[in-house]
Amino acid sequence: MHEAGPPTRRLTDRLSDYRPRSRAALALAAGALAALGQAPLGLWPAGLAGLLGGLLLFLATRTWRTAFATGWAFGTGYFALALFWIVEPFLVDVARHGWMAPFALLFLSGGLALFWGAAFAVARIAGGALAWAAALGLAELARGYVLTGFPWALVGYIWTDSGALQWAAVAGPYGLTFATLLLVALSWALAERFGHLVWVAALPVAAAGLVLGGAALRPPPDDLSDRPVVRLVQPNAPQHEKWDPDKVIGFYQRQLAYSAAPATPAPDLVIWPETAIPWRLEGAAPALGQIAETSVAPVILGLNRSEDVRFFNSLIVVGEGGGVSHLYDKHHLVPFGEFIPFGGLTRWLGIRSFAARDGYGYSAGAGARVLDLGPLGAALPLICYEAIFPQDVRAAPSRPDWLLQITNDAWFGRISGPYQHLAQARVRAVEQGLPMVRVANTGVSAVIDAGGRVLASIPLGEAGWLDTPLPPAHAPTLYARTGDWPVFVLMLATLAGLAAGRRLSH
Repeated sequence: MHEAGPPTRRLTDRLSDYRPRSRAALALAAGALAALGQAPLGLWPAGLAGLLGGLLLFLATRTWRTAFATGWAFGTGYFALALFWIVEPFLVDVARHGWMAPFALLFLSGGLALFWGAAFAVARIAGGALAWAAALGLAELARGYVLTGFPWALVGYIWTDSGALQWAAVAGPYGLTFATLLLVALSWALAERFGHLVWVAALPVAAAGLVLGGAALRPPPDDLSDRPVVRLVQPNAPQHEKWDPDKVIGFYQRQLAYSAAPATPAPDLVIWPETAIPWRLEGAAPALGQIAETSVAPVILGLNRSEDVRFFNSLIVVGEGGGVSHLYDKHHLVPFGEFIPFGGLTRWLGIRSFAARDGYGYSAGAGARVLDLGPLGAALPLICYEAIFPQDVRAAPSRPDWLLQITNDAWFGRISGPYQHLAQARVRAVEQGLPMVRVANTGVSAVIDAGGRVLASIPLGEAGWLDTPLPPAHAPTLYARTGDWPVFVLMLATLAGLAAGRRLSH
């Protein structure tokens, strides 16, 4: 029993008395609650409540080992719900891969939760609530870089549908994540300082300030008169039908028809999605000639190509007569989806990748490349997964005028994955001050301005085309100029300072 002490201490002491299984169950539930802040629900109050629950469970731990176990359970609950769409690729061929789906979800959520478990353990050694915010912020940044990175469902993305998103232009997604964790930690620090739980009400007040302050930073809508017009083509080919010999030509002809549709004003560019045609580049000359002859404007599309024994996931610009004026090879590949780590061993074991039809995956391209599209300006191509990485955008050899993402979101199902992918595209636009044009096989295809607004879109699961003006670029944002280093140094210094202060006090 813990009758003495302020209410805050009594609460965490009671939590520390729970049996390990009960604490783990609470941590799983708190993590799942925090995940409700992610798209498509975007319930940031639930996200903050879940994070506060994770903080309280952390403060109830007494050793770094129990802190690690608590953080791992909290992260597992969070990632299991936020990334539930990961089962969808395994259901495309249920007979072959369906049995792997639950193992994939457990492996991914439990693996990513190791970052959070480590953060809880380090924070337990370094200090209290503020150390928790700094350590978990560092863990989220590490998640975007370690082992090629996977920064999907960052904590800061709970703000995507609110004004607070605009802070990404200042501090980037990791800075927004750190700010979110600090709000939670500081609200509890106030409650501990003044000895009453009512001070936790500072959290929604501070969150409202973050939202309103960010909204004030949002740039006004652009004047789109006299801007170039782009046409988005969405064929809506379900993944289980995309390569069906009886249907693949129908999807190709659908895209041809959409590209030929007359309109006033005529578009300046037509864009097809990732792997939009069934032929490799080396054998696609007849199709490219037909596309050039049929389309009302030059076409950008995704396709596969080979070079000796290597295969690439590529983007090309089809010009007059079917010639290829620009070529880009995807360089940031999806582990297990597009390539198999330790390929020699896994090939011997018979493990194959999903996205590559030849089974053993793609080779990485040379790196980021900016395409000079004449009157349309310079575009930075991003194929599917590459758009989730801020560093891939900043790796461009020069600043583009707009971002171009082509993707096949049919892999992600219809519940949450496509909407989370769209949300991350919006964050890229805000953090860079650049418009984003994304064209998806099954949706959501959209044009996003530099303020993160979705100006026009084709809904998920619908076939169609859309002509829309291309928004202009804005001046480089603070984050576009500095990248992740300032936030990394700030979080590291905060954690180190708290650890040093704790050591001196003892």
